[in-house]
Amino acid sequence: MITRDSPDQAGAATARPPHRGKPLWLLLVLGALLGIMFASVAVGSRDVQWADIVAAFGGSAEGFDQAAVAKRIPRTLLAVLVGAALGVSGAVMQGVTRNPLADPGILGVNMGASLAVVTGMAFLGVASATGFIWTAIIGAGLTALFVHVIGSLGRGGATPLKLALAGAATSAALSSFISAVVLPRNDIADGVRSWQIGGVGGGTYESIAHVLPFLTAGFLVCLLSARGLNLLALGDELAAGLGQRVEALRIGASVGSVVLCGASTAVTGPIGFVGLVVPHMCRLLVGVDHRWLLPFSALGGAALLTAADVVGRVVARPGQVDVGIVTALVGAPFFIYIVRRQKVRAL
Repeated sequence: MITRDSPDQAGAATARPPHRGKPLWLLLVLGALLGIMFASVAVGSRDVQWADIVAAFGGSAEGFDQAAVAKRIPRTLLAVLVGAALGVSGAVMQGVTRNPLADPGILGVNMGASLAVVTGMAFLGVASATGFIWTAIIGAGLTALFVHVIGSLGRGGATPLKLALAGAATSAALSSFISAVVLPRNDIADGVRSWQIGGVGGGTYESIAHVLPFLTAGFLVCLLSARGLNLLALGDELAAGLGQRVEALRIGASVGSVVLCGASTAVTGPIGFVGLVVPHMCRLLVGVDHRWLLPFSALGGAALLTAADVVGRVVARPGQVDVGIVTALVGAPFFIYIVRRQKVRAL
């Protein structure tokens, strides 16, 4: 996942003039997120009234509408947390690799976490929520390392296109392995199939409590790497000349990114493209300074995933479309656009 020779995706982080409207954009994005969260609580297979929302927040869930609101609240919180985690994870991966195509889904990291969870369920007796999270993080880390090694082979090192191709091939192979593990196991097949699509419909306060410490640790590590990622955008030699320990930075930031996407995958299944779309959109608002980009990516990822969940509930009433499908419909065209814009050359 890490590389020294990737093309200049970010450019010199300090070469651009500062963006004066960052605080205003921060307020606007935060306001949009709060509005989307309200919509997530109020909108679904059955719309509810403001009084029902107030009653549910007050601890009352006597009526059907109030019970629906009470169930949507943890679902919304989980979408916010996982969206923020995936947005930050993608921004850090793009900064570490200087690769505009980097994303936990595209690089196969989410699928590696999924295979680890399925293998743990089928053969290792993993049954606890914490066990699933640790297993997913280990699987995500091993997959990231494998994709980096494969993408680094050949002339030119780990270029963006080679990493993307290595990630896509690895993701396809791991998906086949998951099917091979699940097919003979009827006892876990149904649960794995629905989980593998990616969704936040099963969000509960208990699942949030289990994953929150891991996400908090991942967020802190990534945020502490922000200044180093700015230096890394200048190039390895210049960053080292300015006193940055380049390899230590790459390892630390990569670990934080892997923890975020691995823990998120454990509770929601693999959700793709959030980590690709959000950092690119946030750069249009605040530039390439990671000290601003990472917090904005967290808010943007939370808003995108929560909005995707609302859309999935609205378009398929009285059923729902899993959020992983909605993000794929949004992210796949964006991925093609990024490839065409960057004009990345083949090997």
